[in-house]
Amino acid sequence: MSFFISDALAEAAPAVGTQPGWEGMLFPLGILVFFYFLFLRPQHKRTKEHKKMLEDMQPGAEVATGGGLLGKVVSLDENFVQVEVANNVVLQVQRHQISSLMPKGTYKVQMKKTKS
Repeated sequence: MSFFISDALAEAAPAVGTQPGWEGMLFPLGILVFFYFLFLRPQHKRTKEHKKMLEDMQPGAEVATGGGLLGKVVSLDENFVQVEVANNVVLQVQRHQISSLMPKGTYKVQMKKTKS
């Protein structure tokens, strides 16, 4: 089977791409670190802030839901929040669907706009 290279030379030649060592791992590790700081760390930070906001929520707080509803929190329990969206209209919303707390007075201003 040795038409072009003798068997002795083929056995003595070093193999191409053999065990690059730790230098070969620098680039893939660098990419992993880059993606951690670019994507994973900010997402963990946002999740932690959202969880703290939900824990600190009290009745009377003005909130916006994930579906875009604006209302005032009437009561809370472990999994659900009752949100007043209009006079005598109370909706029950899952607690994790509250996307943000609104500044005080936002709900009142919106109610005045809809009345006039």
